[in-house]
Amino acid sequence: MKMLAFSLASLWRRRYKNLALFFIFSLLIFLVMSIFLIAGSIKKELLTTLNTLPDIYVQRTVGGRLMPMTIDRLEPIEEMAGIEWVMPRVWGFYYFPAAGVNFSVIGVDFDLGSYKQNYNDVVASIEEEGNFMVVGEGVRRMLNRHYYKDFFNFIAPNGDFIKVKLAGTFSSDSALESSDTILVPMDLARRIFAMDENMITDIVIKVQNPKEASIIAKNIQNLYPDTRVITKDDLKVSYQNMFDYKSGLFLALFIGAFFAFFVLVFEKASSVGKEQIKEIGILKALGWRVEDVLYLKFLESAVVIVSSFVVGVVASYYFVFVLQAPLLKNIFSGFSVLKPQTPLMPFFDVSLVITIFLIVVPLYLAATIIPSWRAAVIDPEEAIR
Repeated sequence: MKMLAFSLASLWRRRYKNLALFFIFSLLIFLVMSIFLIAGSIKKELLTTLNTLPDIYVQRTVGGRLMPMTIDRLEPIEEMAGIEWVMPRVWGFYYFPAAGVNFSVIGVDFDLGSYKQNYNDVVASIEEEGNFMVVGEGVRRMLNRHYYKDFFNFIAPNGDFIKVKLAGTFSSDSALESSDTILVPMDLARRIFAMDENMITDIVIKVQNPKEASIIAKNIQNLYPDTRVITKDDLKVSYQNMFDYKSGLFLALFIGAFFAFFVLVFEKASSVGKEQIKEIGILKALGWRVEDVLYLKFLESAVVIVSSFVVGVVASYYFVFVLQAPLLKNIFSGFSVLKPQTPLMPFFDVSLVITIFLIVVPLYLAATIIPSWRAAVIDPEEAIR
């Protein structure tokens, strides 16, 4: 404890230099931790949402573009072994030119329900008839901004206006996956996209054993060669690649700045001035051993870097999960006016904290201990002189 008290007093004598090192290291750790926390939180929430989705999606493609298919394709798929249920979907993107955004319009059978639980929750609470819709929070904000309070006019491909009543809004709990979504009755969705009654956009499938999803997907592909069959695992890989790319891109953009900071910090930290050499010489003249001097410098360096690490980690958690990471969050969620305004899901990764600790702390300690050892082996008389 006496050695620790002496090291703190030594740090205080050079407080401006040590405070600068403390601030720079805290800022670096804060930025790196914040990036990975935001990516991990959004990815965790999306993967949680993906677990509630159907196991297989069947889409007809022509020249790489999604095309409608006839509803009679459902029956052969339903008869395959291992399939729990099959549902047709009618959906598409509707461009709203006043705001320059695309709404996701999804047709739902309000009498039978949907394949998504949050859609079923909304369907169960609606008792409207005729042309009506249920919208996500992002769509509701955009409609209110353009003075559509109680209804919205869709323009069909033939130029006709379709007046649709606004019957409700999704809850905030489902905003991440439904912020840009509009639910309408199935026949109304067909009118908006000018589709015949026997046409659907694609098919969603729930299998009895998720481990057999890839086998069933191959069987469907063989049955309908003009289709693209997507499994839930394919979606998970896609999301994983997207967030790894975004977090890696952000770090790559800042790696030059990080490197410059590290060079500056280590140059300041590893430089032993004449006053410090003189101080070490006086301590050795008073009977201190080399290992005592190194232990003192180790405590000084450990206080600076460990406190910087703790402050950086705590500040990043506060910034991300309390302040909701202003500006940095947009890197991953996008700058769209329809983006969901939901809180980031709490996320903690012990391996991430340990990895950053092992990269930063030992490197800083080595950068300060080695120069101190070189000064400590100098003859005390020469050091004092």
